[in-house]
Amino acid sequence: MAGLSADGAAAPASAPASAPGCASAPAPVARVAQVSRPVTALGPGRRLGVWFQGCTLACPGCMSRHTWSPSGGRELTVERFAALWRSALADGLDGLTVSGGEPLEQPAALAALLAAADAERRLAGATADLLVYTGWEPEELAADPATAAALDGADAVITGRYRAGQPTRLVWRGSANQRLVTRTALGRERYAPYREHRPERPELQVRVSEGEVRVIGVPRPGDLGRIERDLVRRGVTLRETSWRP
Repeated sequence: MAGLSADGAAAPASAPASAPGCASAPAPVARVAQVSRPVTALGPGRRLGVWFQGCTLACPGCMSRHTWSPSGGRELTVERFAALWRSALADGLDGLTVSGGEPLEQPAALAALLAAADAERRLAGATADLLVYTGWEPEELAADPATAAALDGADAVITGRYRAGQPTRLVWRGSANQRLVTRTALGRERYAPYREHRPERPELQVRVSEGEVRVIGVPRPGDLGRIERDLVRRGVTLRETSWRP
């Protein structure tokens, strides 16, 4: 997700107060940069997209530098997320995509959101899949199973750092090193046709709202510059862009 103006965020949400005398631990609260729907450029079909806030990987050339700071964004409770996901399922959306930022820097919150997403889709009798993007490499996941366990609720995971010097035409992946890993029967069914799929052009969504322009998807080299130049030709004045230092 790239921003062509000031950074926006998901609507604020507050954790519910605990009942008197309740000893259970409060549910984790995610810090997110944005929640958006429908997302059609990060997974099959029409999806709910959640971008986590905070990333220390800081891949050179990242299009979403505004999601790096752990203090940015807004809080998203499990209850609020569940309501958004429930509404998305009722409207026939096909899946959930979690990106960032780096979701594994908030493993408890990621696990809680995926568990809530699974519970809601079971209640709705929906076959919507759960996809997570992480910059962690496979060997890093293997070396830290406690953190990697946060991905257990995902049907599919796209792993690996973004490497600007290794462009790819593989769908939904930003660089050739990134891998699409299916983890469930639903994931294998849904993503099997896309493992080696190379579309002629990447699908990008460009949205203009409240003085901000957002690009959702995985652009190829030069795409963001072309979008920026096209906006300028249309008379849009850009204050800042999220992919430049």
